[in-house]
Amino acid sequence: MATRTSSVAPLPVRRALTQMGEDLATWRRLRHLTVAEVADRAGVGTSTVIRLERGEGASLANTLAVARALGVLDLIAGSVDPYETDLGRARADETLPRRVRRKAAP
Repeated sequence: MATRTSSVAPLPVRRALTQMGEDLATWRRLRHLTVAEVADRAGVGTSTVIRLERGEGASLANTLAVARALGVLDLIAGSVDPYETDLGRARADETLPRRVRRKAAP
């Protein structure tokens, strides 16, 4: 049975969900934890952990809670740090606008 996420999300997103799920499952096994132990530590249900590990997704808050329970929250949070990229470092000295607006079409 296809989940809502798998039927709506673009292919690159579905691939990322699958890869992240496999990685979270690997971290859980490396730490010798059961699904129930991770769920308890994260404050989520076992079905949430199972869905994540299958690549079916969960809310961002639940995903981060599971990552925290596995000790990898900092890795995930750091992966989206713009100043850890070439572009971010190149533009680090620029003043960022408070808000970005699209220009009206002529």
